[in-house]
Amino acid sequence: MLSASSVFAEIFRNDQAFQLFCSIAASGEAQGGWENGRIAALVPESYQGMAPKIVRHGADEDKHGRIFRALLRKRGLEPVPVPSDTNYTMLLESRGIGLAHSRLGQQDRLTERDIITYLAHSRVTEQRAAEQMRLLRKCTSQHPDLAQAVRMISNDEDNHLAYCHEELLSLAAAGHADIIRGILRSTAHAEIAIYRDVSTAVMAHLGRILRWPRPKSAGLAAGIQAVYGYERLGGWRRMVSLSLPERRNALGGPAPEAAAAASGVVRA
Repeated sequence: MLSASSVFAEIFRNDQAFQLFCSIAASGEAQGGWENGRIAALVPESYQGMAPKIVRHGADEDKHGRIFRALLRKRGLEPVPVPSDTNYTMLLESRGIGLAHSRLGQQDRLTERDIITYLAHSRVTEQRAAEQMRLLRKCTSQHPDLAQAVRMISNDEDNHLAYCHEELLSLAAAGHADIIRGILRSTAHAEIAIYRDVSTAVMAHLGRILRWPRPKSAGLAAGIQAVYGYERLGGWRRMVSLSLPERRNALGGPAPEAAAAASGVVRA
């Protein structure tokens, strides 16, 4: 029976497939860590109070990248190059979503509009990340090392999502509601298409590694397209709504020691 659990079980059993899966994940997290680090360094004076939270956000993403690389090392594997059609972060940037790397590479302070763009982009992408990690939590119960790593990352992603909700609600109350609403909508509409394309590409690469028969690959592709159809018809709305989170000030406390946290999850 074709299910998420059975597909992930195949990926986890095969070294080459696992290597690609973790490499894609580690690369995306590392890019997120760099982006948040640059945003924290360029925060305008009026938003300096947010800088420690952005630093914490980036530190978490860096930690996640190290966790995925540690999972590879535990199996005696090294990261492999990430195919360009699976690079979710860069494909979003190519659609004009979020803050461009070229902008973050400059030394000029960000504007208030840039901060809103960053938070709206994060609101949408962290929704996706949180949902993916919840799915992985259901699919890793038979893999202790993976399950422990996924639980830690999933908790962090839930914190990131709560942080985005809280900060955007504060900015909306300060008079930026219309701008926030517009950026959230455009970001979500672009994201669902990029996610469909990246998911299709990832499954195609893994299918070649695992030698999936054509009907199985076609079934997975159809499932991805069905998810996109649901999201296009209205599912995208879950990615743009704002509500006061249960986790208040989720990134406001001291960050756990990233190196210790990462090494504690996966011991070689």
